[in-house]
Parts: sequence; structure tokens; C-alpha cells
Amino acid sequence: MARPYWSGQFQISLVSFGIQLFPATEAKSEIRFHQLNRRTGERIKHQNVSGDDGPVQKDEIVKGYEYTKGQYVMIEPEDIEHLRIPSRQTLEVTQFVDRKDVDPEYFEKPYFVTPQNAAQSEAFAVVRKAMQVAGKIALGKIAFGGREHLVAIAAPEDDEQLGMMAYTMRYAEELRKPEQYFESIKKVQIDKEQLELATELIKRKAGKFDPNKFKDEYESALREMVEAKVKHAPMPAAEPTAKSTKVVNLMDALRKSVANNANSRDSSQAKAPASETARATGGRSKKIALVKPATATKNAKRKSA
Repeated sequence: MARPYWSGQFQISLVSFGIQLFPATEAKSEIRFHQLNRRTGERIKHQNVSGDDGPVQKDEIVKGYEYTKGQYVMIEPEDIEHLRIPSRQTLEVTQFVDRKDVDPEYFEKPYFVTPQNAAQSEAFAVVRKAMQVAGKIALGKIAFGGREHLVAIAAPEDDEQLGMMAYTMRYAEELRKPEQYFESIKKVQIDKEQLELATELIKRKAGKFDPNKFKDEYESALREMVEAKVKHAPMPAAEPTAKSTKVVNLMDALRKSVANNANSRDSSQAKAPASETARATGGRSKKIALVKPATATKNAKRKSA
């Protein structure tokens, strides 16, 4: 298992036990670009340069704070290491709050939370269950990555997941005031029939959240473009989007959207047996396999024309 990103004490009043935080996300993009010299095709290399002294070695570089124009004070690594910040070693819970009381814009990055070792498991399990029953999340602060973070600790509702989740949060002063962006929005009188149609459209498009349905299409298109360049093949081109100058009537658009969604739902239900067959054969389908090559051939012909 990977090394913890942070480890220390989780403290509630006089109750304290060791926890570890592991990043819950990872970068999935496999496309990496480098800077090249357009004329020679060679990779650009960057150097750290200091005035007239030329290149500077890595071990000669230190942090500096500009306290007045052109004047700096040097900050050594040990200066930062010796900062007197209790939250570097301990996450002290300052408050428990209801989940619904924390607006989503405050959450930043997720982490997995586990006990430090087997000896910490009992206290960890008891506090986790108590938070689960109470429906509360814990708020506290920990220092890592060069700053002190506000952190929320939450117990999953699912008893199968024995760990907890931590979320670094934004401080209130980091969020811009919405008024300066929203004050120019014109107030309108909402039509009752339009509201009913919009509500119906939302109901028909509603479903249980499945994160696996959402993929990075930009990454796929980028890879397709890179592969075409490597093979000196025609570049895949996006289908042109037709622009309409006609003013769309909101009522008509809502009615058509509700009707189209109803038709698509009926169509998907009619195709259910076929999807069941696909599942029975392990999801293998020649029709699905032919979609990409056919699209690529069509784009290639259009490009060459």
C-alpha cells in the first residue's frame, strides 16, 4: 500500500487515536506533452538562472520572501520544519455539523482515512459508528503541503466500507462573493405551464448517480488525434455544428424536449432484450466494434475530399 499523505492524531476532547490520510484520486490522463523547437524538433530544456551567474544548481536554491521591492529574506527548509503548528501532528475536532449544512463549493479534495495500526482500530470504529448514527461530519485543521487546511471527516453510510473520508475545504475568504456575479441577473415572472414542463423534463432525465457513466471524451479525442499524427493518417475532424439564427420559443422547446425524452425512453425499453443478450455473451458485439472504424473512415474520406 502507498505511503500515507498525512498521519497523526484524531482528537475529540480527551479521546485521541492515530489516523492516516491517503489521496483518494489519481490523474488518469496518459497524454503528456513536451515543449519542442519547431525548427529542429528537439526538446526544450529549462534551466534555473540567477542574474549574471548563469545556471544555478538545485542544492543552491532556497525559498525567499520579498519583504520590500527587490529585498528578500531567505527561508531555509529547517525554518519551515520548526514552525510551531499543532495541526502538523494532530487533527483536533473543533465542531460536528450536519452534512447538509456544508455547501458543496467548500469541498476541495477527497482522502481515504484509516487507523494508523491495529491498536487504533477500536477507537476508530466507535467514533466512526457514532458519527454515522448522528449523521454528523467532523471539522478540524491539519497542516501539510505548505499550509494549514480546514478538513471535514465523514463516515460513509455504507457499513461495508470500514474507513472514513476526509475532504480538504476552502476557507470562506477564498470564495468570491456571488453577489457581484448574480446581481445583474434579471428577475422574471415564471410561467406556471413552463415550470410544469421543465419539472417533468427533469423527472424524465432523473436517475441514480453512476460515476462510471462519465468518461473524459477530451482525452479520447486527444489520443485519437495523436495516433493519427504518429501514423501520418488524416486528422479526425469534429462534425460542424449547425448554427441557427431563429429565436427558439421556450414553451415549444420544453414540449419537444419532454416528447423526445419520452420517445427515447420507449425506444430504450423496446431494445432491452437485445441488451440482455449482449450481457449474456459477455458484452461482445460486432456492431459496437464496427462503430469506431466506420467513423474514422468517414472522417478520413471527408478530410481527403
